[in-house]
Amino acid sequence: MIGIVIPAHNEEAYLAECLHAARLAATHPALDGEPVEIVVVLDSCSDASASVVESFDVHALTLDARNVGKGRAAGASFMLERGARWLAFTDADSRVAPDWLVVQLALDADAVCGCVTVDDWSAHTSATREAFYRAYTHADRHRHIHGANLGVSADAYRRAGGIPPLECSEDVAFTEQLAGIGARIAWSAAPCVVTSARVASKARGGFGDTLAALAEREAREALAGCAAVSHALTDTEGQEA
Repeated sequence: MIGIVIPAHNEEAYLAECLHAARLAATHPALDGEPVEIVVVLDSCSDASASVVESFDVHALTLDARNVGKGRAAGASFMLERGARWLAFTDADSRVAPDWLVVQLALDADAVCGCVTVDDWSAHTSATREAFYRAYTHADRHRHIHGANLGVSADAYRRAGGIPPLECSEDVAFTEQLAGIGARIAWSAAPCVVTSARVASKARGGFGDTLAALAEREAREALAGCAAVSHALTDTEGQEA
C-alpha cells in the first residue's frame, strides 16, 4: 500500500483541488491496482477544511499543534500502522501530477525530492517571478527540498527516525536525517507538483516566506538602483554647472 500524507491548516480554498489531484494520482493505471490511501491531517483548522475533506473518500486526523512537522509525522505514523510501504508527502495548497506516484516509485530510490512549479503569480510582481526562476533549478540533480513533493520508503523513514516536530523546515531536517543514514535520495525534476504562490505564508520559513524574501530583495535592489541613478544624475548636473 502507498500512503499519501497531506497536512492542512485552514486550507478550504485549496483542499478540493488538492484532493482531486491526489485521487487521480492514486488511481493511475501504471500502479497496477496497488492500493493507495490518503490522509489529511487537519491541524488547528478554524475554517471549512474539515467539511471539504468529508466530501472525499480519504482519512482525516485532527491535531491542535499548529506545527507542520507534527502534522506530517502524525500522518506518516497513521499510514505506517496501516501497512504503507511508501509515503508520499504533499501540501494542501498543491496539486500533484497524475503520474506523481508512478514517477516517484520508478526512480527506485529510498527517497525522492522533487521540484515545484507555480501556476499563478498574480499576487506577486514580475520581478519576484523572474527572481524565483533565476534562482531555481528545475532539473535533475537539483538540491531543492519541498514538503509538497517528497517521497520516502517506509523502511528509510523508520531508519531515519521520522519527520521531526518542527514548525518550519521539517522537510529539510528530515532529508538531512535521510542523508545521515546513507539513504539513496533521488533529486529529480520528474515528479511534478504545482503549488500556490500566496502572499500569506502558512508556515514560517516555508515557500511563501521564500517568495516574500525574494520580493524584498528585489525591492531593495530596485531602490539601490534608483539611488545610484539619482546620484549619477546629480554628479552630471554638478559637472555641467
